[in-house]
Amino acid sequence: MSDEFDQIVDAPFDDALSQRYLVYALSTITARSLPDVRDGLKPVHRRLLWAMRLLRLDPASGYKKCARVVGDVIGKYHPHGDQSVYDAMVRLAQTFSLRYPLVDGQGNFGNVDGDNAAAMRYTEARLTAAAGELMAGLDEGTVDFRATYNGEEEEPEVFPGLFPNLLANGASGIAVGMATSIPPHNLAELIDAASHLIDDPRAEDRALMDFVAGPDFPTGGVVVEGAEAIAAAYSTGRGAFRVRARWTVEEQGRGTWAAVVTEIPYQVPKSKLIEQIAALIADKRLPILADIRDESDEAIRIVIEPRSRTVDAQMLMDSLFRLTDLEVRVPLNLNVLGADRTPRVMSLRQALVAWLDFQFEVLVRRSKHRVAKIDDRLELLDGFLVAYLNLDRVIRIIREEDEPKAVMIVEFALSDRQAEAILNMRLRSLRKLEEMQIRRERDSLIGEREELQKLIDSPPRQRTRLKKDLAALRARYAPTTDLGRRRTSIEEAGPAREIPVEAMMDREPITVIMSKRGWIRAMRGHVDLANPEAMKFKEGDESRFIFHAFTTDKLLLAACNGRFYTLAADKLPGGRGFGEPVRLMIDVEGEGSFAALFPAVQEARLLLASTDGRGFVTSAAGAVAETRKGKQVVNLRPGARLAVVRRIGPEDDYVAAIGENRKMLVFPLSELPEMSRGQGVQLQRYRDGGLADATTFRFSEGLSWPMGGDSGRTRAETDLSQWRTARGAAGRLPPNGFPRGNRFA
Repeated sequence: MSDEFDQIVDAPFDDALSQRYLVYALSTITARSLPDVRDGLKPVHRRLLWAMRLLRLDPASGYKKCARVVGDVIGKYHPHGDQSVYDAMVRLAQTFSLRYPLVDGQGNFGNVDGDNAAAMRYTEARLTAAAGELMAGLDEGTVDFRATYNGEEEEPEVFPGLFPNLLANGASGIAVGMATSIPPHNLAELIDAASHLIDDPRAEDRALMDFVAGPDFPTGGVVVEGAEAIAAAYSTGRGAFRVRARWTVEEQGRGTWAAVVTEIPYQVPKSKLIEQIAALIADKRLPILADIRDESDEAIRIVIEPRSRTVDAQMLMDSLFRLTDLEVRVPLNLNVLGADRTPRVMSLRQALVAWLDFQFEVLVRRSKHRVAKIDDRLELLDGFLVAYLNLDRVIRIIREEDEPKAVMIVEFALSDRQAEAILNMRLRSLRKLEEMQIRRERDSLIGEREELQKLIDSPPRQRTRLKKDLAALRARYAPTTDLGRRRTSIEEAGPAREIPVEAMMDREPITVIMSKRGWIRAMRGHVDLANPEAMKFKEGDESRFIFHAFTTDKLLLAACNGRFYTLAADKLPGGRGFGEPVRLMIDVEGEGSFAALFPAVQEARLLLASTDGRGFVTSAAGAVAETRKGKQVVNLRPGARLAVVRRIGPEDDYVAAIGENRKMLVFPLSELPEMSRGQGVQLQRYRDGGLADATTFRFSEGLSWPMGGDSGRTRAETDLSQWRTARGAAGRLPPNGFPRGNRFA
């Protein structure tokens, strides 16, 4: 019992915790989440392929159950959960996840809809040719091996094959405090860029853009980033690429059409995408969209129908690009483990250079390994030649000596290996023809050794040899082959346009009517405003606001408490009956009344003034509210209310204000501040009463007002010099004939 307590170490808790967490973090970074720059694999993927290789699951062999492979992996190399290992194996087999799959799967390995693969007991697998390329040279001393977690087996530290898997297939992972995200690329383009780096090791990242156009996703699509943005991402190792679905317009006769999507962005489940678009239709967020159908089989075919034949196809797709995963951003974070097992973010050039440096190392190690094999064989061949030249004596020694091996070593100056090989020769080999074959083999091996030694000693020869090997690999994955052709187009395009909802609706004329009691409705067409008696109201109610508008308009409703509300013209109740209370459409505080109702013209400016004579200028666009609660625009002092809401004409340069005391003044519009919210400044000073009305006009044209009665005539006063004064003055009596109601209109 005391021995157990003797093992307890007294240490600060925070130090012990940080030390253990650091060990966990380093393990996650170096042995789980980040790929190696040399072969582009994480340990689980490397161990999967290694186990399949030992099971002899090469492309020419038959398939074996995935459960058998997973069992070997978790039992010998990777002591983790079987499901996580199987999920990693499934991804290596999915043609829509990997640009160049490393596992050839048979059975249900999931689909682009997002469905999961079948259980491992039902699926079978073997290696692909690409996996063979990646593991080529493992038996030629090209890489170091290490003991497995239990010390019973060996596994390679990295794969030596001449296949740029890191960039060709990409990778993604989340470690502790860092992550990686590398999209797949076209193998032929990567080889061209690597060959250029071999010829010009000082080539910059932008020079490599002549060869690597951008990512090449297994699901195709269109990368719509500009060349500068792509180059900047590859130069820093960080960035993102906007990827859109590929679509075409398909004529369906009688002037109708549909948009057909044939390729969707990388790693976007098709079922989720269709649900997003269907939700837009159900929620009526995209009025120009009518229906969506999934007609896919092995090939993607998503049919999108517009509301009418007059809808612009590009407008419809731009809206879908903004609102759904038909356009996504694929990140680039080239964070990998270098040859020294240190994580770092690399540029495209740095990643290719690191891979090439490793391939040069592999080439030299393979050559040295072959030289060692040749030396071993030459040693034996030299011993065989000695035996043939002294055949009778060798036979006599074997027949007569008790220890023939030791005698031959002394008499013919042989090594132990040579003597042992001579003693193990078969009798049928003791013929003249065999001697000739040995001499030919020896001469051939000596020539091969000389060439290999030249290759080892000459970096220029190494570069030539590597370029030749890369060219042979490129020929197997050439752009003319089905696997090697580029699938993703690079087409620069700006961000998807934000299409206003109004632009998606049919623009129809309406007449908006609101009564004094707050009942609102919209009649079809522009009715005659001069004959409002034809419009019916509830008993005791009458017209308050009436004007022409369109269904695409947004209407501004200004309450007397200074709060502005926004109504959609197309959502107003129909013109039959009395309409509906406007309070059902907005959240109005108390029993407040309304000061104005009019269409919101985006570029228009408004004159706002309260009964206490304070006011300012604001924009109509700034007064638009996004919610039912509206937007407070005018801050009123106690006892005041919003009295004036007038649109300022484009050429208006003066303000006219008149008080309840029948005093009028005129001052320049420039003396009023333009604000988005506030109380404003004093327009007119009063001893008693308050502001009755205010308007804007063009000073050079004078001020006009309607005359009384039903004549419809107006009267104008062009000489306003006696009313022209500074803002905030008391003013003087208006011109003769000015309306008794103290209103400009």
